[in-house]
Amino acid sequence: MCGIVGYVGPRDATRIILDGLKRLEYRGYDSAGLAVVQDDGTLGVRRELGKLDQLVEKVVGEPLAGHVGIGHTRWATHGEPSERNAHPHVGPGGEVTVVHNGIIENFRALRDELEAEGRAFASDTDTEVIVHLVEGYLAGGAELETAVRRALARTKGANAFLFLSRRHPERIVAARMGNAGGLTIGLGDGENFVASDIPAILEHTREMVFLEDRQMAVVTRDAVHVEGLDGTPVSVKPYTIPWDPVSAAKEPYRHFMQKEIYEQGRAITDTIRGRADFDAGRVRLEGLPLTPEAARALKRVVIVACGTSAYAALVGKFLIEALARLPVEVDYGSEFRYRDPLIDAQTAVLAITQSGETVDTLAAVEEAQRKGAQIWSIVNAIGSQAHRIADGHILMHAGPEIGVASTKAFTTSLVDQYLLGCLLGELRGTLSPDDLRQRVDDLAHLPDLVGRVLDHGDVYERLAQTFYDRAHFLYLGRGINYPVALEGALKLKEISYIHAEGYPAGEMKHGPIALIDEAMPVVAIATRDHVYDKMISQIEQVKARGGTVIALATEGDAEIAQKADFVLPVPETPPLLSPVANVIPLQLLAYHLAVRRGADVDQPRNLAKSVTVE
Repeated sequence: MCGIVGYVGPRDATRIILDGLKRLEYRGYDSAGLAVVQDDGTLGVRRELGKLDQLVEKVVGEPLAGHVGIGHTRWATHGEPSERNAHPHVGPGGEVTVVHNGIIENFRALRDELEAEGRAFASDTDTEVIVHLVEGYLAGGAELETAVRRALARTKGANAFLFLSRRHPERIVAARMGNAGGLTIGLGDGENFVASDIPAILEHTREMVFLEDRQMAVVTRDAVHVEGLDGTPVSVKPYTIPWDPVSAAKEPYRHFMQKEIYEQGRAITDTIRGRADFDAGRVRLEGLPLTPEAARALKRVVIVACGTSAYAALVGKFLIEALARLPVEVDYGSEFRYRDPLIDAQTAVLAITQSGETVDTLAAVEEAQRKGAQIWSIVNAIGSQAHRIADGHILMHAGPEIGVASTKAFTTSLVDQYLLGCLLGELRGTLSPDDLRQRVDDLAHLPDLVGRVLDHGDVYERLAQTFYDRAHFLYLGRGINYPVALEGALKLKEISYIHAEGYPAGEMKHGPIALIDEAMPVVAIATRDHVYDKMISQIEQVKARGGTVIALATEGDAEIAQKADFVLPVPETPPLLSPVANVIPLQLLAYHLAVRRGADVDQPRNLAKSVTVE
């Protein structure tokens, strides 16, 4: 949810930064701050807990005068919301300051090492380790860019940074690692801007450069120099952004759906923020007031949802039952109220809906309320009906989803259900403190894993060229990835109009095997897990009947490479989080097939983003 703004030029940096942060308030935050290299050469920093207005009031009382600065709105991941944990963070020597989006996965090891050297920390955040490292390299004689590059080489995770140094008062160094957060550089006349989102700087320029994974930019008032983190110069293409806010929001992507697929690393980071406490190894869900007594009193959870959210709910069944040992049923919202469901006060009914206005899901919630169940919701739209009427809620924090076919709302709702399972597991005593810490630590790696999936973009265009004229696809998965097969098939149907079916792989021999021939591709989710050998068997059965196999497989799996016709690689991911990584190749496959077939990707025929009629 964090917002980033930077400015270098002749104008008042403070005003431009505060105005830019104001335009990013929709992303949510718990504190805000800015740093400016002042006209007298000092580094001025102002931070405040709470809303941006409180920071503005502080700056009015304690003004900053300078022409180069960086600003930030923060949603806590490490350390409670407080002024001391707000960004920007300043190094111990007062030489360098930084703002940061993302999670430094190995911050504990880095902090332990620095503290052993005698370094004192002023915050509880993961961010502060990077500014300690940069100052250390500066003290050894390195230039700012070199110091940043060396510091980043020691960090793990998907992150975006802006650095400012009073030794180098006329430059900002921006860096991006992974896909958890973007950085946009706005090109001006004798001035330049940096932001995490286009709207923050669109008032000042329409010429934008977008930093990619593992790229760094040195931004001065007259130039922007981009290079890889290995120091290799990079040639970047500026984009001209139309003033139309809808078109602006889409650039540089061809479609909103494509943009939203690539936003998933950041959306997942935003979903984790403020919920996963990596220091304590616990989960906090402030919108879901729940005591240990109430959690232990629950007899079951019933999840109601429609479409993509229903498939997310099927994954949630695996998650909550595994983590909290609590029985879970999944019902279509459109069917729930017509069967006189057996629920009572010891039942929690969880509604999952991106829009919060899906009429079938809301009707199911009304039926559950009449029967006295506890009502929870996982919803993306703040203030929607599903948000308002629930006894407790978890916000997806996916950000606006414009494409009709849901992508990032699916993956963020999976993360929300994982968080819910961890919380229930702690409260019900089914997860030991060590188990819970491991589950929470696994979340820290997830945005980077998602970013690595998105690095393999070229293979999907080649597949689209090969399969765009096929009439049918079959998707197979087992265990927690069976719902991913369903979702993959749904995406293909929704946007390419190719008929596709998702099945539990073990059911293939009970009927669908009759359909297999050389004309129908079979997409098999065969990452390495406890049912891997079973999926190998399914692939062999398809090949024995002349079928073509597109296998989604763990990176480096040589056995799958020998058996499948095409391989979609994904990094090894903790089993309960594997659906988050595994669904993304299926989204990309559907997207590129639809584009190749000339379909209207963002507005497929006969579909609406929010179904508000029964």
